[in-house]
Amino acid sequence: MGGTEMNEIEKNNHIIESRAEQLAERIEALVVEARKKIASTVNVAMVYTYYEVGRYIIEDEQGGKVRAEYGKKVLKRVSERLTERLGKGWSEENLRLMRKFYTLYSHGQSPINKIQTSGLEIQSPKIQTSGSEIYKSTDSDSQWSLNQRFTLPWSHYLILTHVKDSDARRFYEIEAFKQQWSKRQLQRQIGSGLYERLALSCDKDEVMRLATEGQVVEKPSDIIKDPVVLEFIGLKPDASYSESDLEGAIISRLQDFLLEMGKGFLFEARQKRFTFEERHFYVDLVLYNRLLQCYVLVDLKMDDLTHQDLGQMQMYVNYYDRFVKEDFEKPTIGILLCERKNDALVELTLPKDANIYAQQYALCLPDKAVLQQKLREWIAEFKQKEDEV
Repeated sequence: MGGTEMNEIEKNNHIIESRAEQLAERIEALVVEARKKIASTVNVAMVYTYYEVGRYIIEDEQGGKVRAEYGKKVLKRVSERLTERLGKGWSEENLRLMRKFYTLYSHGQSPINKIQTSGLEIQSPKIQTSGSEIYKSTDSDSQWSLNQRFTLPWSHYLILTHVKDSDARRFYEIEAFKQQWSKRQLQRQIGSGLYERLALSCDKDEVMRLATEGQVVEKPSDIIKDPVVLEFIGLKPDASYSESDLEGAIISRLQDFLLEMGKGFLFEARQKRFTFEERHFYVDLVLYNRLLQCYVLVDLKMDDLTHQDLGQMQMYVNYYDRFVKEDFEKPTIGILLCERKNDALVELTLPKDANIYAQQYALCLPDKAVLQQKLREWIAEFKQKEDEV
């Protein structure tokens, strides 16, 4: 066989392999996406089912009253029969959780209603997908009385039922859906008091917005929370460590750090060097926020924050604004992540329009009760000022 023929065969084989690979990739992507949608559909359908189970239990308990004298005995019998007929998952405790779930979510529309979702339409006994219809039932014996959408897995709603404050619960539901938080991430954000920390960094109108829209990032101050909680990096508050130890620990848990910093953060570099007038300077962490379309420079400080630290960060920000950022990008933000800060010093040192923020960090989870009390006092103070006006 001649060389020309061999080349032609190799060329044909290459074309066949290339086309086969492309087609296989397209089919694989289609199947993977379909599997995700099927799993999501099943998960959401189960949430609606458990909601209705809760409704049935409440209605049975003397016309919708949450408590009834015979309630515990009835649930125990129901659990035994359902377990026998349907298998695991129908314990008395689970039935009580479904009742609690219905009680919490039956008094108003879920905030998810206000953001674009793809949901299901339940038509008993069949399940079919729909992008716009609310869950209904054509079975006259089982009317689906839902005015809201559920988009999270049941495991997430089990966690949310433990959040007592309704505004905080709505906030976490929105953010878990928008950010696609895992169960572990949702637990961690609730445990770290994310809602309270963001609320204490907002003005009153923005606090109310958190409960209906989640965290909206439109300006630099929207990404600030106090404190930044770094319990996941493994450093102990009472242990001796250096700034380089802190930086190394953050880098080793970078995904968790970016999640804690907030929405839209991307990592670019650590110890980023730039040279000015033959001197080298190093920024501890260079991040980028895709929502604000700007660089975010982070410097780590172990000791008390000084005016020299603030001046140095101002220089870093000025350099990036003048020599690094593109014309379409927004002004650079500087964040000094420090163990202790002095708000009066920051206010005195920096001009009012400075894009620089000092944030404390904590190496252990905050006391949520303290955060909640601070938030209540903060809101009460605002209401008192309004009444005086």
